[in-house]
Amino acid sequence: MEPITRGRVRIEPTARRVRAFLGGKAVADTTRALLVWEVPYYPTYYFPREDIAVELKPSGQTRRSPSRGEAVLYDVEGVADAALAYPDSPIEELRDHVRLEWEAMDAWFEEDEEVYVHARSPYTRVDILPSSRHVRVEVDGVTVADSRSPRILFETGLPPRYYLPKTDIRLDLLAPTDTVTRCPYKGTAEYWSVNGQADLAWSYRTPLEESRRIAGLISFYNEKVDIYVDGVLQERPKSKFS
Repeated sequence: MEPITRGRVRIEPTARRVRAFLGGKAVADTTRALLVWEVPYYPTYYFPREDIAVELKPSGQTRRSPSRGEAVLYDVEGVADAALAYPDSPIEELRDHVRLEWEAMDAWFEEDEEVYVHARSPYTRVDILPSSRHVRVEVDGVTVADSRSPRILFETGLPPRYYLPKTDIRLDLLAPTDTVTRCPYKGTAEYWSVNGQADLAWSYRTPLEESRRIAGLISFYNEKVDIYVDGVLQERPKSKFS
């Protein structure tokens, strides 16, 4: 199957083995998943119906999508509305496939690596490059970081992020918060407030393998602080984190 686009929906196959676990067992296991971009930012897995390993019980609920048609919702292993299908979709490729709700599952795997937050996009790339550029971070006019050994993370669709050694950061101005986020490409992040402003900085203590170069380093939201690179103040980018 070649990648196809139907209106705003893009569909393409993936050769990766994809599994979803619920209640300690694989409720879906396939090497024939479809990646379906229901939104522009990332795809969702759709499983061939025959690769669903448990009974799908119609919940009596439906949901309509302007592009995909009328969805039938199913209960999965006692979890309400944990799956849906579009048996009469105007997009023929979806009719015999099932989407499992991400948050309803206990765990997701591509091959034997766990995947977090959402399916990975094959078009998102993360490059982490060591640099000797001079990076200085100010919050409300106060310098909170000054480094000549940043690692710069370039991720598709996002501004570059400057990850700095803790020894180059005024840790006395940082206070840990309870916020935790997860990224399918980098792993689990912990956060700090800076000068009383919540969650301006974060770090991946044990990132995923592809992002291990930023382990233990701290980055700041370009959108919310002033960052100088080689003495030049960087424009605050507009993004979903602004």
